[in-house]
Amino acid sequence: MKKNLQRAIDFEKKYLPRLAKSDYPHFHLTGEIGWINDPNGFSVYQGEYHLFFQYYPYDVKWGPMHWGHAKTTDFIHWERLPCALAPDENYDKDGCFSGSALELADGRQLLMYTGVREVRKSNGTVVSFQTQCLATGNGVEYTKYEGNPVLDEKDLPAGGSSNDFRDPKIWYEDGKYHAVVGNRAADGSGSILKFVSDDAFHWSYESTLASCHNQFGSMWECPDFFPLDGKHVLLTSPQSMTSMGLEFHPGNSTLCIIGEYDREKKHLQRENTQTVDYGTDFYAMQTLSSLDGRRIMIAWMQSWETSGCKMKNLPFFGQMTLPRELSLKNGRLIQNPVREIERYRTVKVSYKNVMVTEEVNLQGVSGRFIDMTVTVRPGNPNQMYRYFKIFVAKDGERVTMIRHKPENNTIRVDRSRSGFPHDIVNVRDFPINAKDELKIRMIMDRYSLEIFVNDGEQAASFVIYTPVSADSISFSADGCAIIDIEKYDLEV
Repeated sequence: MKKNLQRAIDFEKKYLPRLAKSDYPHFHLTGEIGWINDPNGFSVYQGEYHLFFQYYPYDVKWGPMHWGHAKTTDFIHWERLPCALAPDENYDKDGCFSGSALELADGRQLLMYTGVREVRKSNGTVVSFQTQCLATGNGVEYTKYEGNPVLDEKDLPAGGSSNDFRDPKIWYEDGKYHAVVGNRAADGSGSILKFVSDDAFHWSYESTLASCHNQFGSMWECPDFFPLDGKHVLLTSPQSMTSMGLEFHPGNSTLCIIGEYDREKKHLQRENTQTVDYGTDFYAMQTLSSLDGRRIMIAWMQSWETSGCKMKNLPFFGQMTLPRELSLKNGRLIQNPVREIERYRTVKVSYKNVMVTEEVNLQGVSGRFIDMTVTVRPGNPNQMYRYFKIFVAKDGERVTMIRHKPENNTIRVDRSRSGFPHDIVNVRDFPINAKDELKIRMIMDRYSLEIFVNDGEQAASFVIYTPVSADSISFSADGCAIIDIEKYDLEV
């Protein structure tokens, strides 16, 4: 075993876990120590679901990227496995960046990742060479392919950048292996390249699947491409997105393109576009096809804009979202928490037709490890309320607010008083489609709030650092609202 990988595994053995289990999220995967970001290799292997992730075990800040590793059978309970990859070859000496995985016919697990090698020029500038590499293993231990890299600058189309060539997503279809990889095109903006292989080890360029043309940000990272409900879906995470109303927010963002795949031209014909998640903390999503045929997505529940803001005295930074089931409805991507979370519901509390005209607290409606759905209707059929608010993670000092404003049909989430030690991005507005009734489902864990609107038409993810003791929940309205509540505690 290479020295850098052995060092990481030895470090994990010595320090995992450094916190009591009660100090971690209950059902959101973390690295337990060190830094994590993008999910990698989300896939099925020998009847279990594996997830790798970008990982720097030695500090709670970004460093030379390794691959951490965990597996699950139900998307809720995760078993930690040893570090899978470390930067220890010339072609990946500066990082094993994001990628994917699948099971080969011979029973081996194949990892496909981006190797990064940086070179300092005589003028002092640093050039990054990004290539696609392979490793194989048995679900625990992995050996890098002696023929690495399998894709490099010579495999790029004209104008493609070897400095921005990363994050392969691999799959098997119609007797061949396929991969999409993010790249920066000649116009300086993102494109998704498609490659094909007969054996998963020897690859050739096939087409440019989709191009940004400077419309949606710049570099397109972390692509994923799959069929869903009669269409094809491309997910990617654009850098340097500019604001487009309330649909796309500036900075590092997410993009879903829905359309028809032209199998002759190997190109995605764009029909609809949307943000994947409207919250402040969601990036680099990746999907798999589950053993029962569902398309399941997971993402890094963090953003680069807020990644410098950390809880003190925690030996880990970063967590993954709760995995979500995907579908399409009326040309939109629909997301809902994996149904497995319902197995861990306890202590049901429900209310029907509660009138809200001022701030209201209801007996039994509190908690920080909860799955709660609130359905809201106007109390007066002839007059809509001016706003309706839900306050969660609340005590006398701190609170996170969710507000519906019917006038412009938006939801605002404000976490300005949610435990962050610095002034970061704390308020987010996003559009919804609600007429006479609005349904808001909230799932809360120790450091997170995930919101699903109208059965998954919109999703929004937020990290919160409020102490768990801040567990009060209340409701208020300007005008009159009628609400139904179904709330469960979650014990995982």
